[in-house]
Amino acid sequence: MSDTPGHDTGHDAGHDTHEHGPERTAEAFREVFGHAPAGVWAAPGRVNLIGEHTDYNDGFVMPLALPHTCLAAVSPRSDGVLRVHSGDAPGGVVELRVADLAPFEAGGDRGGWAAYPAGVVWALAEAGLLPGSGGDRTAGADLHFESTVPTGAGLSSSAALEVVTATALNELYGLGIAPQRIAQLCQRAENAFVGVPCGIMDQTASACCTEGHALFLDARDLTQRQVPFDLAAEGLRLLVVDTQVKHELGDGAYANRRAACETAARALGVRALRDVPFEELDATLAELERLGCDAATRRRVRHVVTEDRRVEEVIERLDAGDTRSIGPVLTAGHASCRDDFEISCAELDLVVETANAAGALGARMTGGGFGGSAIVLVEEADAEAVSKSVTEAFGAAGHRAPRIFPAVPSAGARRL
Repeated sequence: MSDTPGHDTGHDAGHDTHEHGPERTAEAFREVFGHAPAGVWAAPGRVNLIGEHTDYNDGFVMPLALPHTCLAAVSPRSDGVLRVHSGDAPGGVVELRVADLAPFEAGGDRGGWAAYPAGVVWALAEAGLLPGSGGDRTAGADLHFESTVPTGAGLSSSAALEVVTATALNELYGLGIAPQRIAQLCQRAENAFVGVPCGIMDQTASACCTEGHALFLDARDLTQRQVPFDLAAEGLRLLVVDTQVKHELGDGAYANRRAACETAARALGVRALRDVPFEELDATLAELERLGCDAATRRRVRHVVTEDRRVEEVIERLDAGDTRSIGPVLTAGHASCRDDFEISCAELDLVVETANAAGALGARMTGGGFGGSAIVLVEEADAEAVSKSVTEAFGAAGHRAPRIFPAVPSAGARRL
């Protein structure tokens, strides 16, 4: 979940998925850089169906790619210069020397949106994958970005920006990097260069998802399975409700949650909370209490262990062809995020309560928490009425109107 609260790319992305096409992006590149790009690539944002804050606990996640993408028009350079420009962020071209790229100091300025593509170039060079990485770092690039991934919505705008950068450079320089390795290099960029301690899920979803499927990912060994998730064929719809709020608590709270999980794992003598069997949860919580772990830490453990089990449960139900029955599992996941992990907020809770009361099959917050988006599983025939109920509830509560759109399981990163 790299849309960690408080860490947006700064792109004020357009929201119509058709707003930016490859031709327009290529033309914008020409206007900025004075020559044609070598190509245009796309990488999607994602929504997480189930499995929240489990990836950095070596657990299970189940994201799907959105039709909303970050597009990059790119040309290689042989002078070691990196020039990046965004059609969605203020400011002109940011010019950097590849040889001078270095991680930001902890707690310092993260460098705005340009740090994300710069971090990917740094990670490729650090891994010895860019031509000239060993010495002069002669490989560079001109990149122009345009995005339809909503920022601040917990839909991984940063991962899309990273993955499209890596995917384009991988092809332009013939690096031969597999999609999962691209995801790992992008996570490295975000962790070590930008300084955001995200897990592996978002980058993997952006790089590896396939159309019509949700991606079951084991965050420990990175094994993947594409699980068929054709909602339209079943008369269902998965709505994304972007609350359009982001509460500031989010920044330190994410690091706090992660630290609590790691403290508990150390106390239990396991590599990660993924190693706590669901069947032994009660005994484990009693053991943590005996070891002096506070009640909040024990709640964090309960969330992670039960959330991993919920991912498995959703897969079992999808494999059995019983998609409608995942609804209550989603709602149970929201209760756990709200009560045990304590990462929800009034707006997210209102979406879930209102949608379920209006006839949804299930709903939950998705992403890092403290704002962002919720997902709602509905019968297609009920989608409009449920959306209307949620919008009216927001108005009655004095909240800004939410943005609601369907999550259509889409393809991962690709050349257009």
